[in-house]
Amino acid sequence: MKVLVVGGGGREHAICWKLAQSPNVTELYCAPGNAGIAQVAKCVNIKAIDVDSMVNWARDNAIEFVVVAPDDPLALGMVDALEKAGIPAFGPRANAAVIEASKAFSKELMKKYHIPTASYETFTDLDKALAYIEEQGAPIVVKADGLALGKGVVVASTVDEAKTAAREMMADKKFGESGSTVVIEECMTGPEVTVLAFADGEHVSTMPASQDHKRAYDGNKGPNTGGMGAIAPPPQYTAEVAKRCMEEIFQPTVAALKAEGRPFHGVIYFGLMLTPDGPRVVEYNARFGDPECQAVLSLLESNLMDIFIACREGTLDKLDIRWKNQAACCLVLASGGYPLDYKKGCPISGLEEAGKSAVVFHAGTAEKDGQIVTSGGRVLGVTAQGSTLEQAIANAYTAAKPISFQNMHYRTDIGHAF
Repeated sequence: MKVLVVGGGGREHAICWKLAQSPNVTELYCAPGNAGIAQVAKCVNIKAIDVDSMVNWARDNAIEFVVVAPDDPLALGMVDALEKAGIPAFGPRANAAVIEASKAFSKELMKKYHIPTASYETFTDLDKALAYIEEQGAPIVVKADGLALGKGVVVASTVDEAKTAAREMMADKKFGESGSTVVIEECMTGPEVTVLAFADGEHVSTMPASQDHKRAYDGNKGPNTGGMGAIAPPPQYTAEVAKRCMEEIFQPTVAALKAEGRPFHGVIYFGLMLTPDGPRVVEYNARFGDPECQAVLSLLESNLMDIFIACREGTLDKLDIRWKNQAACCLVLASGGYPLDYKKGCPISGLEEAGKSAVVFHAGTAEKDGQIVTSGGRVLGVTAQGSTLEQAIANAYTAAKPISFQNMHYRTDIGHAF
């Protein structure tokens, strides 16, 4: 089977790495890809958001299945366009991907179907938003309604901080039109975990839980990033919590989307807060999280291509999906200054040595004159396993030691920050 993966980050490298192990994948392509992905797939120079060019290339090259991994092309309807061209794809159609593309939609869905989440209000008028913040007090959470590269959420510890966030989103257009509408919600407390789940429109199959580390610096300090590292599974996600989440959140969400005429085929990202009153939804994403994907897929024993096909065809309940009885840690090596200003084009050394004891997923890399160089904020995701979580974390840090590039930055407390 000729397969195309859309995207070019660490998540897409992990997907390509796993698909390359599937015996039913005979040819693997990735658009646009990166220097690491090029080692397991043929890269095609098409931007992930260029729906028309992607569909045309897939059709012209007789691609038999497309995996749409990032949020933007899903929200833009790439899966719909591929299906219209007669090409089956993994990922939700646009009317289901809206659970990530609009936080206001997802909150209304949860309210309607009694799925536990934080109390909230939605605003399109800045003055009303500011008045509500004043009335509610702090801490309080301000979220841009639309897609904002994982950075459109501010957990404000003061009223002034919350008001500044609302002004930046709504008046200053910090995230463009994504911030024209904001969701303001109560600040929940408790450990935060991620559960990724395969869905086929009706059935849901969860992956091992994971835990992302969003803040740039140790001790969960500094600005929010796309993610500085992930562990799987976190100790707080017990069998009892998992059972409750399946009954109160996972299955009801898939059923709600089906009832709304928006059947979800793909991966749903459940961002959860384990509050003193039980698990609640922080957010939904309509795809694999990054870097959670790297940690979780490293534990998959089953054929990923078979799972993707089952999600598309509605036969997920027929599969016995197997996972390693181990733990995993993905340590993100980032450019100095990320998520703000950072330098690109820095040569990277030590990759071959690190790859002897871990899988090094490339996120922001390119090849220049035969040398792999940095090309993004998050550069690499060093992913290791262990019989215990502590061992997996130690293995990831040990494997990362030989890697070096100018101004390289990483957190030293992945797995120990919560």
